[in-house]
Amino acid sequence: MVVTDSFFEPSSEVQPAQGCPPRESGGFSMASATRDRVKQADPPLVLNGPASRRLPLRILFIHSDAADVELCVQELNRAHFKVSAEVALTPEQFAGQLNSNHYDVVLADYSSPNWQGPKALEMLHLRDRQIPCIFLSDTMQPETVAELITEGAADCVGMDHLTHLPVAIRRALNDNHLREERDQTEKRLRHSEARYRALAGNLAYGICRCNSEGKFLDVNQALVTMLGYSSGDELLAVNLASDILCDRSKRAQLLGQSIEGASVDPLEIEWKRKNGTAFKGRISGRKVSNKGEKNSYELIVEDVTQQRKLEDHLRQQAATDSLTGLANYRRLVETVDLEINRSERTAREFALLFLDLDGLKQINDRFGHLVGSQALCRLADVLCICSRRIDTPARFGGDEFALVLPESGKTQANLVAQRIRDTLANDGREPRLSVSIGVATYPKDGEKIDLLFGAADAALYAMKARAHGLEASAQRKTAEFRHKAAGR
Repeated sequence: MVVTDSFFEPSSEVQPAQGCPPRESGGFSMASATRDRVKQADPPLVLNGPASRRLPLRILFIHSDAADVELCVQELNRAHFKVSAEVALTPEQFAGQLNSNHYDVVLADYSSPNWQGPKALEMLHLRDRQIPCIFLSDTMQPETVAELITEGAADCVGMDHLTHLPVAIRRALNDNHLREERDQTEKRLRHSEARYRALAGNLAYGICRCNSEGKFLDVNQALVTMLGYSSGDELLAVNLASDILCDRSKRAQLLGQSIEGASVDPLEIEWKRKNGTAFKGRISGRKVSNKGEKNSYELIVEDVTQQRKLEDHLRQQAATDSLTGLANYRRLVETVDLEINRSERTAREFALLFLDLDGLKQINDRFGHLVGSQALCRLADVLCICSRRIDTPARFGGDEFALVLPESGKTQANLVAQRIRDTLANDGREPRLSVSIGVATYPKDGEKIDLLFGAADAALYAMKARAHGLEASAQRKTAEFRHKAAGR
């Protein structure tokens, strides 16, 4: 065996059990210590430096002969163990000492008069922590040795070959250490497998394993169900994760790594289900290295499709007028602010229309508030009909509306305003409606939101004033005509 720094200078502490002769000068009585049948080896090399440190070794002897016990301790001392030994003479003593103390190894006399040696193996097998057991005997048949080792003994050493004892103990301790490591590894593996099975069987999370190109190697039933496939084999044929794992930034985000050292948000993806509908998922993952699968990845997928739909709905409600479905005042301000920023970059003007439904109070008084609400919705429909996809119609008051026209000047805005008035007046529904419209353009009528809103509002009320003046003039001319007619 290779000599290491685990070999220590001799030192021993032997505690006698009940019925054993008392110790003299720190050891057992050596009346029979010199035995011709023991072949002593040459004194071992005394080690210096780190290798001279003593390895503590706690032994429980099952032995009735104190002299044999002392010989064993001396041999181990010469092998540089620091021995602490105790003796048990009966199974009861043996069980009690095992329960109250920690031992590295058990040395048992196979021919003990109080009990048969294999009894020790049976008692040791019942313990959670395995302690190696080595049998000592004057003579032992090879068949008996084979039987003891089969039943769990670490080794068998003859009393006439005690120089083999240190080697047997080192080998037994090493084997026991390797066995404990193996048991711990198997325990961790069982725990890992149980966790993987729990995750794989969890219907709330999709689990998949991919290679470095994003090809599925394994999927659980939850992911199959989430994506609407009929079987795992069908999903394995679909390549969905390649855009994640082949993209350096997405792969880093998936693994929770930041390229620039900043905090990393969870990665969210949008896949297509088998039926073509959108699937939104939050994904986390880790890199694994399995035998035969270099650089594979395990991904956990959480379905957040409904959650995102709800969030979108709440955002839409926060920015939408509840009656007409148009943008509300908050969204109108955000849109105008965005258009101002874009116009500053592109040097392109845009137009803002303010609209006011004429006579809403009279409609409510004459036809009721339900018809008045329908009138507001009729104007909202006309705004949508007369708008482009890039335009933003909004309702920001009771009968007050607005329309944002990107990349449009005053000429185009006036054309849109006329089209809105004509469409509303000829929609074929009763009561007939009309609308007043004021137009302002950026940056001519204002370079800030409040100035632009003020210009559009002033233009609106100027139009109302003109319309009101024409109406008052017509009423005055009618009254004059009636008065002249009456005088005739």
